[in-house]
Amino acid sequence: MKNNARQVSRLLNRREALALFRVAGTAMLVIFIPRKFSSAQASSSVPAQASSTANPTKLPGCVVSPQQTEGPYFVDEKLNRSDIRFDPSDNSVKDGVPLQLTLRVSQVSSNGCLPLAGASVDVWHCDAVGIYSGVTDRSSSTVGKKFLRGYQVTDANGTVRFTTIYPGWYPGRTVHIHFKVRTNATSGQNYEFTSQLYFDDSITDRVYVQAPYASKGQRRQKNTEDRIFRDGGEQLLLTLTETSQGYAATFDIGLQTA
Repeated sequence: MKNNARQVSRLLNRREALALFRVAGTAMLVIFIPRKFSSAQASSSVPAQASSTANPTKLPGCVVSPQQTEGPYFVDEKLNRSDIRFDPSDNSVKDGVPLQLTLRVSQVSSNGCLPLAGASVDVWHCDAVGIYSGVTDRSSSTVGKKFLRGYQVTDANGTVRFTTIYPGWYPGRTVHIHFKVRTNATSGQNYEFTSQLYFDDSITDRVYVQAPYASKGQRRQKNTEDRIFRDGGEQLLLTLTETSQGYAATFDIGLQTA
């Protein structure tokens, strides 16, 4: 398998550098075979540099690659909810193609992968025209808004479910969803893993001819042109299934917290 644990050899701009400093520690992304997992060795609460190795660390039946950056738009709103389309600040609902997203979190050990119950899973992404809630950017300010953000706690099967919309795009990035998994170990030490999910370009092209996406105009960047996607994004592609209203996807995440 191609080694995706290389470092990105270019200078970061100010926003990207600040975003990287916000990531707490090192996490490793795991794919479990024969059942596929895109996941990670989660970080401790002690800040550290993201690791990069010439050869992936191998676990029994697993291939390991690094996590992806948190980005500048994470806001810890602590919104425990499944339907993140609603904005509780004004009761508005974000328009877009519905997406049912199921994430299944497991804990990886030398004995295999077991469902991880009680983990907090945050999801956040932009709306159909590329705007995030709760932030100030060069083009807009949405401070106080809380659309398309929220978290769920994994059940006994390690599962969380979100109702959202297909994300839009903004300059400099391909289409993506951010997610963060946080756990509390029995030792009292916090563990955290952050990464991103991606979409097949051909499906995105079909979605973006519809309203309200079409009002944004033609997107400027696809997956292979995105520097973050090129560093492991193939392992983070969602497999979408068409539903009567939109799309559904299930993605497996495995955490090695020890």
